[in-house]
Amino acid sequence: MNEEAQRLSRYFSAELDEILGKPFPVLNDGFVRVVDYMGTDESIVQAARVSYGKGTKKRHEDRGLIRYLLRHNHTTPFEMCEIKLHVRVPMDTWRQWIRHRTANVNEYSTRYSVAIDATQTTQAHQWRLQAENNRQGSAGFLDKEKGRELSAQEEELHNRSREIYNKRLEMGIAREQARKDLPLCTYTEAYWKIDLHNLLHFLSLRMEEHAQYEIRAYAKIIGEEIVARWAPLAWEAFSDYKLKGKYFSDSETEILKAIYAGDKQKAVKAAENFGLLKFKNGEPTFNLERMELEEKLQEMGIGLPWAE
Repeated sequence: MNEEAQRLSRYFSAELDEILGKPFPVLNDGFVRVVDYMGTDESIVQAARVSYGKGTKKRHEDRGLIRYLLRHNHTTPFEMCEIKLHVRVPMDTWRQWIRHRTANVNEYSTRYSVAIDATQTTQAHQWRLQAENNRQGSAGFLDKEKGRELSAQEEELHNRSREIYNKRLEMGIAREQARKDLPLCTYTEAYWKIDLHNLLHFLSLRMEEHAQYEIRAYAKIIGEEIVARWAPLAWEAFSDYKLKGKYFSDSETEILKAIYAGDKQKAVKAAENFGLLKFKNGEPTFNLERMELEEKLQEMGIGLPWAE
């Protein structure tokens, strides 16, 4: 075995090393910080070209390979990169977070320790209204004057629930039971270790504009402040192809072809044939798939043939 095969240098990110342990504030009292990591862009290239034992010496070649891998969903090499984060997050947001079962997790335990004395608060102008067309989403905000009343009630509830919790502890009630009436806005902390492939999937869902604001705030920090430093070539490709790119189904492509051919009637007919478009009293009825297509077309500056 030659020396080249025996010795391999460890890849590191000087940019990420600069922020190790630095907490990035999120919401009113949350944070995200990097505890440790393994691998960089070079590790992705090394894994993809394993027969070479290392990546290329030219950055543009590494960039081209990483973009090709992500573009064609060849994401196994991205699993060679791992990162461990320390997060403080409200419990209701953590419920969504922990649904991603592709990480190693160790959470702060209120069975053994006193619950963190911090809650996520909502300012008067931040109360969101329920969306009419999305049962799990929001749209618009409550009037600020009415919001002040809700924020005052929120503060009263938080203070009262904490007071009751502390009283139970003082009376010797077991922590595992004393905690049961704490609100979901109470912060918890966890160590979260995940590989880059699964992290990018997490970000693709949680940075999406329809994701709940609170978890989107965490995802934005993780993506733009951490991954962008850690693996900038992978982040660039991910941003281009996944975050900002547009995906069109086969049926949507057929509608696009008709639009670009200048045949609006054919586009409308295609939308009807694919079950995306029905009219009632001269107006399109609700269809979520069509509405998502409309959003993509509008972002591209393409007029809607059935709206003219």
